[in-house]
This record gives sequence, structure tokens and C-alpha cells, in this order.
Amino acid sequence: MLLVLDSSIGTSVAVVDLERGVIAERGEADTMRHAEVVGALIRDVLAEAGVTVDELSGVVAGMGPGPFTGLRIGIAAARVFALGAGKPLVPMVSHDAIAADWYEAGGTGELLVVTDARRRERYYSTYSDADTRVQGPALAKPDDLPEAANRVDATSVSAGALGMVAERRYAAGLPFPADEPLYLRSPDVTLSAGPKRVTA
Repeated sequence: MLLVLDSSIGTSVAVVDLERGVIAERGEADTMRHAEVVGALIRDVLAEAGVTVDELSGVVAGMGPGPFTGLRIGIAAARVFALGAGKPLVPMVSHDAIAADWYEAGGTGELLVVTDARRRERYYSTYSDADTRVQGPALAKPDDLPEAANRVDATSVSAGALGMVAERRYAAGLPFPADEPLYLRSPDVTLSAGPKRVTA
């Protein structure tokens, strides 16, 4: 049984199990309130699922792609929860949940998953099926996105779907992605060149 957190777009938290599926899931669409809601969402899904921390086998963190501030809040929350609970952290690519939802709804063929990266850019990944990411995640201008037979422009990521992808990967003995956030661009900060001169 897994606790799952994703903040690559809004904030989504779920408890999932390979046999039982998505047991509980809560989310907040506002992309500016990750820090304010993530703790309450964790509390609420655990209570709704009737699951204690000891019953969890791991904590899934959606590693993006996503904007720097929002994404790091969900990853940090997942890491701290996993550390405090003594459970392993399971990194997952957030786009994989969007693809899995599309294929499970009956989609077939090649799929392009697109999410907003701000600054007039898009994050994208391509898939040949629910378990095979062919390209990405990567960053591109809208006019430079690859062609695909099918396209999903997603405005949310389901933590429940992401957790079920993780459960299936584990059951199939497939490797997990690297434990690295997928910001795909540098943060909007610059290092100081030193103290500023003050004149009277």
C-alpha cells in the first residue's frame, strides 16, 4: 500500500494498493496553494482510507515535470513523510499517470502528453503504450512539439493513477526513475556577485 503525492500541476494525494486500486484520493487544483494544502490532504486521505502509517509500504513522489516552486513542495513533503515513517521513497514521472489514465480509458496508439511549463513553453512526453515512454519528459515551445496521432493537454495529475503505475511497475519488476526532480530549466535565481557598495 502506497501514499502518493504529486504537485507538478495542482496538488494531489492518494492511498493506493495493487489489489484494491485507489482507496482514497484528494486534490487541490490551485497551483499557488501547494504548501497550504499538502499536509491536510495527507491527513485526509489516510483517514478516509482507514490506513495507518505502519501499513504503508512506501511513499510515491511525483517528480514532475513541473514548475520549480510547486514541484519541490510535493517532493519535499513526500521525502519528509517517508523519512519520518521509515518507508522507502518511490520516485515517479508525473506524465506517466496522465498516459496511464488515457490508455486505461481505451486510448490506443502513440500518445503525446503536454502540460503547461509557463513562459510560453510546454513540458511533453510521448508514449507508445501505457508502460512505455518513448521520449521525454522534455521542454519545448508550442510550435516545436513533436507530432503524434493522439494528444492530451493535461491540467491535472491524478495521484491515484500515479500510484497505480508505481504498483504495477513494482509487480512487474521494472526499474523506477531516478530520484531527481524534473524541473527541466534552471530556477529563477541568480547568485550574488558579493556585497553591494554603500555610499553615503
